[in-house]
Amino acid sequence: MMRFAGLRVAVLLALWSAPVHAHELDPGFLDVSRLAGDTWRVFWKVPQAGGQPMNLAVVLPDNCTPREAPGAPRFDGRSFVWQWLVSCPNGIAGGTIAVRGLELTRTDVLIRFEAELGRVQSHRLTPSQTAFIVPQSPGAWGVFATYVSLGVTHILEGVDHLLFVFALLLLIRNWRTLLGAVTSFTVAHSLSLAAATLGWIVVPAPPVEAIIALSIMFLAAEQARPAGVGLRLTERFPWLVSFAFGLLHGLGFARALLNIGLPEGEVPLALFGFNVGVEIGQLLFIVAVMATAALLRRLYPALVAAVATRGRPGRTLMGYAIGSIAAFWFVARVAVF
Repeated sequence: MMRFAGLRVAVLLALWSAPVHAHELDPGFLDVSRLAGDTWRVFWKVPQAGGQPMNLAVVLPDNCTPREAPGAPRFDGRSFVWQWLVSCPNGIAGGTIAVRGLELTRTDVLIRFEAELGRVQSHRLTPSQTAFIVPQSPGAWGVFATYVSLGVTHILEGVDHLLFVFALLLLIRNWRTLLGAVTSFTVAHSLSLAAATLGWIVVPAPPVEAIIALSIMFLAAEQARPAGVGLRLTERFPWLVSFAFGLLHGLGFARALLNIGLPEGEVPLALFGFNVGVEIGQLLFIVAVMATAALLRRLYPALVAAVATRGRPGRTLMGYAIGSIAAFWFVARVAVF
């Protein structure tokens, strides 16, 4: 009876997760590059929603003509893109760039711009801050802070990455072993993130996303393994398993960073800031999970024991639930091929 109940819950969770993708909304991206004199080239990329561009409109400074995107966009397979030239007498420094409609969404917009020829700067707009005044010079701190914020946002919105970390927390109970596994995962994804972002390795996005889902399925199978059949691979080689899968997840982080873009002349700093942000977001998630577990252990000790103890129905049910969600993602991502 418990087996069929577990199966029903797993199926329901998989169906509930059906509309959820790893990164449901990519960030918008605006690039304002100076060509010569008073002429700038504008590249405006808007995420899709239901097969249509999200209802976002960029508004350039008052002295620019035209201030908004003209004509219809083209679809690049993932987002809708506009490109056009604008004339901005006296430059864009001191002017206001805004994104109309951003306050009604859950996504962000990264803006790269050249207030001075050859000096690329970055700024991030959010639903709570939909406009900013173009500064003359940002300084290194501005670039670093922007990409730290992007890294935190990316990991906290990356449901697949968080589900992997959650499954790892369930599998490894010893805190010293867990610390080593998380450190190994961090080192691995930092290496592959840097290598892929700098162009040292190039891997298509769909296979990477599919294998990330497969890595979660592997941990789910480890969860559901019955007691009395020996140590699981994750228990025997936790650091090795974490390192191998960390390399794969780092490629996923790199794809997101490449979609956002890196500021010219500040690539190492932006890359470091993004990685720091990912680590901050990951640690925040781990602390939240452990604090919740501690609270539940005090309020519902039997429930926590059922989930934490190998071979118990709760642990098996958790494995089926995680595996069902990851299997759905895997099939959906393979279909993208």
